[in-house]
Amino acid sequence: MSTALARITGLVLLLLPLAALAGTHLCATDALSRQLCLQAPAGRVISLSPGTTELLFSAGAGAAVVAVSAWSDYPPEAARLPRVGDSNRLDLERILALRPDLVVAWSDGNSRTQMDRLEALGIPVFWLAPRDFGDIAAAVVALGRLTGHEARAQAQAEEFLAGIAALQARYADAAPVRVFYQVWDRPLMTVNGEELISKAIALCGGRNIFASLPRLVPRVTEEAVLAADPEAIVTSGQGDSRWLDDWRRFPELTAVARNNLFLVTPSLLQRPTFRVLEGSRELCLRLEQARDSR
Repeated sequence: MSTALARITGLVLLLLPLAALAGTHLCATDALSRQLCLQAPAGRVISLSPGTTELLFSAGAGAAVVAVSAWSDYPPEAARLPRVGDSNRLDLERILALRPDLVVAWSDGNSRTQMDRLEALGIPVFWLAPRDFGDIAAAVVALGRLTGHEARAQAQAEEFLAGIAALQARYADAAPVRVFYQVWDRPLMTVNGEELISKAIALCGGRNIFASLPRLVPRVTEEAVLAADPEAIVTSGQGDSRWLDDWRRFPELTAVARNNLFLVTPSLLQRPTFRVLEGSRELCLRLEQARDSR
């Protein structure tokens, strides 16, 4: 095992304090540092974000998912499942009618008040909030344990982490590339260094020009981007290049002058799931193009 992989795998063990089984209980600790124990593997699971839906399927629990939130479109089987609303407007009556034995919530999107109501009615809620690659792997292993698929989930997590470690080793000594990642256009928004996208940029040898900002997804100005003069501008946009084309108004930008305006596949980097590995590989190739343009 490489040093990088060993380090990340160790992180998973730290981030996933899977408690010792109490009798026949299946226990895991969620993103709110709460231990959840089930007497039997969950067989009727509701996912409340597109990211948690992907993670459940990665854990091998897809057959147990009985409903999902809006925008849960991957894998394709998830798109055919019943909907229970979105993060802002969940249909609690519909959730209760489906008789779930586990609800998986997203701490950055779902309402704590609504989840408290579900728990008061006896429905277990498990919160997720992956912030880095180790968190993603840990989340999948936890979901695998709670749904009775721990062995498969562990194998999938190890494969994911091996892929991340391979990228880390490949680009460890790569020349840095100054990157502006555009999340939205109006208002203009980016990510700071704590956001997963920024960690993918760093994995590829990139340097997020707004890494030091305090907010996870901060608003910035065009003037601030011009002053930082990134070598590459990257976005997932809305699946097209309109946001990138708008930067061509500023030919003095290094990214524009060198034609380093890169579109990456939507949802690969924006959702903290195993597919972030695919998105990172795509991003790394784009930053290699930026290096070659010097």
